[in-house]
Amino acid sequence: MKATNDGATTVNEATIKPRFDVTIAGEINLDLILYGLPQEMPVERELLASDFRFTLGSSSAIVAHNLASLGLKVGFVTRVGSDELGKLALARLAESGVDLTHVQAGVGSSGTGVTVLLPHGQERHILTYLGTMAEMTIDDLPMEYLTSSRHFHLSSLYLQRGLQPGLADFLRKLKSAGLTISLDTNDDPEDKWGGVLNEILDLVDILLPSQSELIRIAGVSTVEQALEIVGRRVPVIVVKCGSSGALVQDGDKRRHIPGLSVVPVDTIGAGDSFNAGFLSAYLRGASLTEAARIGNVTGALSTLASGGTEAFRDQTLRQSFLSQNGV
Repeated sequence: MKATNDGATTVNEATIKPRFDVTIAGEINLDLILYGLPQEMPVERELLASDFRFTLGSSSAIVAHNLASLGLKVGFVTRVGSDELGKLALARLAESGVDLTHVQAGVGSSGTGVTVLLPHGQERHILTYLGTMAEMTIDDLPMEYLTSSRHFHLSSLYLQRGLQPGLADFLRKLKSAGLTISLDTNDDPEDKWGGVLNEILDLVDILLPSQSELIRIAGVSTVEQALEIVGRRVPVIVVKCGSSGALVQDGDKRRHIPGLSVVPVDTIGAGDSFNAGFLSAYLRGASLTEAARIGNVTGALSTLASGGTEAFRDQTLRQSFLSQNGV
């Protein structure tokens, strides 16, 4: 506390706790998952799926949902259309306790995006209509809301096309406000891996790619080469290696954290669930090694039910699995 001229006291700005642990500006959609379809699909034929599920989709929304399910305070900014898909997606996200007071609904001409997934064992077809995912711009982002946080996470860099102009300046403002920044680019549908990423990479504190994404970002053939190249620009890189675990590079230190052995329903959203576990532990003060271990646990948990959030929605399953694995 400090005294004012009239003898009253005010709260020192340094003692004011941020409203959120994490804020996210990102996309939201539903995932429509059809199981049992052949990997090679002929046209003009009636192909029958063996099962179907719809779940909350999109990397940004999955991370937000699962962070909140793990007990963090999360603020989320997104845009949806004036349609039932958007309403359903927001309802699923709201269940977790994510703050949605700054959602933009029914703005613009596009409908809410949607992704159709066709799992084939460890591989899958991913078919996406962007819709509102590509429409939100930097001008739409409430700076005061997003900076009332300790950390900012960005996913799906190449799907959020409207955010790309001015993104570097926006991230600089977040860093000036004291936030740390994590990035999961996810896939680049055009497979170019340049453009806005080159503008923002030096502003990222933690990069959370898969092995194949990191290799494509660096334009090399091995993870080791990619870590050396990208590590010159990003201080912490956490590489998701599927069932084999994760690689953590912190400056000149590099270590492997083994994964868990589970029988998956599907692997949709497992990487995003890893991100949620890693960030939840990191922001609670865990070491990078321990945060990656917890990321492996939450990534494995995700695979025990359809999509990226259903295992987290099942409170009994979530609590039991986390407890069994020391989380």
